[in-house]
Amino acid sequence: MSDPLLVTGLHRSGTTWAGRMLCLSGEAGYIHEPFNPTRRPSWSGGRIPFWFQYICAENESEFEPILEDVFGFRYPLLANLRDPRTYKRVVILAREYPGAYMSRLRHLRPLIKDPMALFSAEWLAHRFGARVVVMIRHPAAFAGSIKRLNWQFKFRSWLAQDLLLRDWLHPYEERMREYSTHDVDIIDQAILMYQIMLSVIDRYRDAHPSWMFVRHEDLAEAPVDGFRDLYERLGLTWSAEVERSMARYSGSSNTTEPAAWRHGSVKRNSRGAAATWRQRLTVDEIHRIKEGVSGAACFYGDADWAI
Repeated sequence: MSDPLLVTGLHRSGTTWAGRMLCLSGEAGYIHEPFNPTRRPSWSGGRIPFWFQYICAENESEFEPILEDVFGFRYPLLANLRDPRTYKRVVILAREYPGAYMSRLRHLRPLIKDPMALFSAEWLAHRFGARVVVMIRHPAAFAGSIKRLNWQFKFRSWLAQDLLLRDWLHPYEERMREYSTHDVDIIDQAILMYQIMLSVIDRYRDAHPSWMFVRHEDLAEAPVDGFRDLYERLGLTWSAEVERSMARYSGSSNTTEPAAWRHGSVKRNSRGAAATWRQRLTVDEIHRIKEGVSGAACFYGDADWAI
């Protein structure tokens, strides 16, 4: 295994798009969200207990064998076959298991796409030598996407991780506990999530200058130039065919807003999709988000909030 890749960052920040585009040269094998505790079938065989599981030296013995299998393209077929089977799950299994086998046979570089791996990025880089790409998105765009999909988050899976609270999230513990005990407006949920994750990403930026921190908006505005730069920095081969494929996936002829049930689609008008928050949110919600994340919006200035 050589130089595995990790594409992580904020969820709803284009991590799937970025991960898929970085596989277009055929040198990397795509691995979808092994840290997702509810996805079935699963690259981790359902053995990751929490959303945004934190792995460090003190608990690595529990998770290291799981991630060794993931990075080695050893797909847990039997564990997945024990889960209840639906048509959708069978289709995914029929795609991912042969894909894992072929990626192992061809000695491809593993590429994990997983925003839920954000808190474990340092451990993955240290233990497996992963090259890390961190995706960031405008606070209003993040909140607007959460609102559209109605992705509620009660913070309980973060509060249940003592090591995560100790090392990273202790300044936010009181607010998380408050939010976990009663219904909270989804915009307020998104604001707190953004504050917390951006505080971690900002610390990463100071500690790891070799990591790549990419704003979704910059990549969406000029995908060919942006991905060409990532290909060069990650040691992937850029070609005319990769460039043509990139244009097909990101061009203006694609839809800006896929149906909600196709939220994982990577074929869209990237430039138009970056601005959808202006239609999804009310003026009041935009002002609330801007004020709420003022201490965490280190990647965006006042000009980025123009309505």
